[in-house]
Amino acid sequence: MSDITSGADSPAHAQTVIHGEKISLLRVLGPAHVWALGVGIVLVGEFMGWNFAVGKGGALAALVACWVAGLLYTCVAMIDSEVTSTVAAAGGQYAQAKHIVGPLMAFNVGLFLVMAYTMLEAANAITAGYLIQTVGGMAGFADVSDKPFIVLTIMGLALLNYRGVYATLTFNLVITAIAFIAIVCLFIGAKPWSEDLLKPNELLSGLPYGWLGVVASLHFGLWFYLGIEGTCQAAEEVRSPARSLPLGTMLGMITLLIAAAMTWYVCVSLMPWEYLGQATTPLFDAARMTGSTGLMVLLFVGTIFATLASANGCINDASRAWFSMGRDRYMPVWFGAVHPKYRTPFRSIFFLVPIALIFALGAPLDQVVTFSILSGLLGYSYMTFNMMMFRSKWPVGSIKRGFVHPLHPLPAIVLFVLCSAAYFAVFLGYGTQLIAMMVFYIVVSMWFAFHRYKFVRRGDQFTMPWPRPRGY
Repeated sequence: MSDITSGADSPAHAQTVIHGEKISLLRVLGPAHVWALGVGIVLVGEFMGWNFAVGKGGALAALVACWVAGLLYTCVAMIDSEVTSTVAAAGGQYAQAKHIVGPLMAFNVGLFLVMAYTMLEAANAITAGYLIQTVGGMAGFADVSDKPFIVLTIMGLALLNYRGVYATLTFNLVITAIAFIAIVCLFIGAKPWSEDLLKPNELLSGLPYGWLGVVASLHFGLWFYLGIEGTCQAAEEVRSPARSLPLGTMLGMITLLIAAAMTWYVCVSLMPWEYLGQATTPLFDAARMTGSTGLMVLLFVGTIFATLASANGCINDASRAWFSMGRDRYMPVWFGAVHPKYRTPFRSIFFLVPIALIFALGAPLDQVVTFSILSGLLGYSYMTFNMMMFRSKWPVGSIKRGFVHPLHPLPAIVLFVLCSAAYFAVFLGYGTQLIAMMVFYIVVSMWFAFHRYKFVRRGDQFTMPWPRPRGY
């Protein structure tokens, strides 16, 4: 029989127990797996979603949004690399908030993470189903439904995550590399050194909606990089967190910047911005515009692999955050179980499957993308305060850090300013949804404060071997 430790055991270390032996998560991952987790989640943003920024402000506005969002996520990667290499625990930013800020913030950050990744998982499944339906129609199967493929994608990847993290992220490493190679091949195949295929001078239309369109474009410009902070979620399963997490995260960010630049240039030089701004699979459509069957097949495979890699990583990250909250009693401790054989948070993995299915089967893609972006933005806003408090309570030199990011506090200040601009950008197009989400998070915060907090053992939450914070 297996059960979850409770009572005298610290909930921060609650684990599955088999015949008196504690079973915990396995430390089996290296820098390449961290890269695969971060890039695998995010690379799908090059294959779908980012192009809605073109519809908001035109092709040039989308480029500015790409650069600004790149700066925002570079700040996120720098801050995350320092804090997570020091607080190396499952749950990533949730574990950071628990140690640095406090329980209410930790609960909210955990929820931000779960919702951001679960919605991103749903968006990936929608895209995979749409692409298979489109290709089926091209092949003469006009009545192909996308719904079975959506269900199969989510449930199949949940089963893969259930069977073990090493196999899951090794699979991500392979298919993410193939998806990235597909982008490079399209870029080369489109011959950017000539104007045989690419027509940037003819298709770039300036700023059709002015600078307000540039601001509005920032909303979907975030999709180029959304999820790179997911590298933190597997911190408890990395062999050498102090080295692997910063290295994998920063290399991932460099990869995404390169992929975003190539994606933007090829797509806006092949398709009118009016079409590109509402396309579901822009890179696949770009491959079709080249007239090359080989590129079209490659980008079909690349898009499918990118959606699978992203959904796979999202299941991994969302389940780790939910597992950590259950282990610490922020959620029912039942979710804090580790599978005795596969060493995975299996209950958390399967609990989130129906939530992803509801949104994937019942909501339009842009709404699901916006839900994910807003949850991510809330998490990034927290990072600015978290970093300030971390450096204030434990200055450099007071505790051992695996990585120290430069120019503090400039990255935190820049991140806060850009997050504020992104909120305004979302409000311009999705103000009702923004307000509804804020109300949702306020309501669940009240539920935690007045009901769930009594189950949390605050004295057991602080598990890092650090000295008392400065000023306490």
